[in-house]
Amino acid sequence: MEKMQAQELLLGLRLPELDDLGQLFRSLPTSTLVGLGALTAVLAYWLATRPRGIAPPCDLSNQSEKVEGGGRRSMLGDSPELLTHYFEDATTLYEVFQRGLHVSGDGPCLGSRLPNQPYKWLSYKEVMTRAEHLGSGLLYQGCQPNSDQLVGVFAQNRPEWIIAELACYTYSMVVVPLYDTLGPDAIRYIINIAEISTVICDKPEKAKVLLGNVERQETPGLKRIILMDLFDPELVEQGNNSGVHIQSLKDVERFLLLLQPPRPDDLSIVCFTSGTTGNPKGVMLTHGNVVADFAGFLKVTDKVIRPNKDDVLISFLPLAHMFERLIEAVVYCHGGRIGFFQGDIRLLSEDMKVLRPTIFPVVPRLLNRMYDKIFSQANNSVKRWILNFAAKRKAAEVSRGVIRSDSIWDKIFFSKIQASLGGRLRMIITGAAPTSPTVLGFLRAALGCQVYEAYGQTECTAGCTYTTPGDWTSGHVGAPLPCNLIKLVDVPEKNYFSSKGEGEVCVKGPNVFKGYLKDPVKTAETLDPDGWLHTGDIGKWLPNGTLKIIDRKKHIFKLAQGEYISPEKIENIYIRSEPVSQLYVHGDSLQVGLDNIIISSQHL
Repeated sequence: MEKMQAQELLLGLRLPELDDLGQLFRSLPTSTLVGLGALTAVLAYWLATRPRGIAPPCDLSNQSEKVEGGGRRSMLGDSPELLTHYFEDATTLYEVFQRGLHVSGDGPCLGSRLPNQPYKWLSYKEVMTRAEHLGSGLLYQGCQPNSDQLVGVFAQNRPEWIIAELACYTYSMVVVPLYDTLGPDAIRYIINIAEISTVICDKPEKAKVLLGNVERQETPGLKRIILMDLFDPELVEQGNNSGVHIQSLKDVERFLLLLQPPRPDDLSIVCFTSGTTGNPKGVMLTHGNVVADFAGFLKVTDKVIRPNKDDVLISFLPLAHMFERLIEAVVYCHGGRIGFFQGDIRLLSEDMKVLRPTIFPVVPRLLNRMYDKIFSQANNSVKRWILNFAAKRKAAEVSRGVIRSDSIWDKIFFSKIQASLGGRLRMIITGAAPTSPTVLGFLRAALGCQVYEAYGQTECTAGCTYTTPGDWTSGHVGAPLPCNLIKLVDVPEKNYFSSKGEGEVCVKGPNVFKGYLKDPVKTAETLDPDGWLHTGDIGKWLPNGTLKIIDRKKHIFKLAQGEYISPEKIENIYIRSEPVSQLYVHGDSLQVGLDNIIISSQHL
């Protein structure tokens, strides 16, 4: 009975209109049928070839998980243990470079250019050979091959910076970056506290500054200055009068001794961070710290985008900062190339057009200025409306995980922007400060490449959170890296409590530093007995397991009228102005207004 009812039901479902449709097709002219067939074929081709979104490596609604003790960890780890390295043959920065030499097949490594000239390249083998000879020369002059030997590097980004760094690693010595913006007092302090006897610097002008300190008996321990650029014989005589030996890099590279590479737990670098008050603090990082941190970055993106020997990075962010050096280490490890800008930020766009990089580490300030420049060129309401319309169409693709540079919107509106950056970018990484969601969203659409945001500080090597591939939303800094845990602790004086998912951001893992050089008091203030790094930033967990930075623990003050001021927010607004290079905002609780110090970009 049920079978018969089913048959009747099926007969009842028959659509007589389909018979009519068949008769319609039979009555159509052949040319019309051919046209419909062609349209169907085009539609089928579009469906088969339409761009598909990036497949996220984890559930984007659940990017981190709780662990015992109140912290959270990445969902991307392969085991309960935190990640310490990515490649078995690359556990120190010396081994990282050796791996790049092997993977690249001795390909091009470090490139630089003169104005209106193409890039000239040193191969991996050439860089390694020069590093071995320079390191041998340092030992010949009295440096010791161990992590108690700290060597200063005082130079702008250039190939010799990397050669000097690698020379130290080849013989287990430690690099101490020096840079102009530290200021003369801080540089003197660093040379003394780190007991630096040898400084490798780029220009004679810097050597003269260092010699002046020795002549005034302010840095009596400095005994050797090695120069990358040419210098006059008078400088040698001035050095001799002060008891400082002046040599060229080429002269020191004449020697070669047996290599003495480091172990993962050996100190690799001491990065001095400039503070608003007091002396700078020397962050001690081991080879294992740096390798663990970049392993975390690689693990997050390895199923979506991996560096390779064809990648090219433009180096313009200061090598004295760990963010730049970490990304460069990732490129070396895969046999890629590093091209250095000419040293003038105004020529960066020209350098990028010649170099055509695929990886671009940036800071939000540069992204802000890029965004402002694009919209300043859309100099009327109609142009701005069209630009926003095109960006929204591209943003709709980005929201579906589609990242490309060949859409109709790219060809009409964004190709010139992409060409100004070389036209080959695959990945942009931004960090060091918060990025405006508006700016980030627009550039993700306009630049046609994957844009990642990282958060961290020197004390956790560089980063501790990172954007998960496929999550192109803004307003957060991503999930914890697989190399560290993150927890939020109560800040009751500012009404932030971990029970509400808010509090001071604390980090624990193999990427966390060993302490501040010769400063146990500040080390104890920052590293608690359980190994948690207290960052001073206030964070909030979002429902999808990502972290949002919402405040600073200390960078806030009250004016006389009772108004609370966050100076960083004000600085981030004014720093986007083209004439402004640096800005400092100060407030006094006895005054009703703010004091500002502005340095014009024309004076740098």
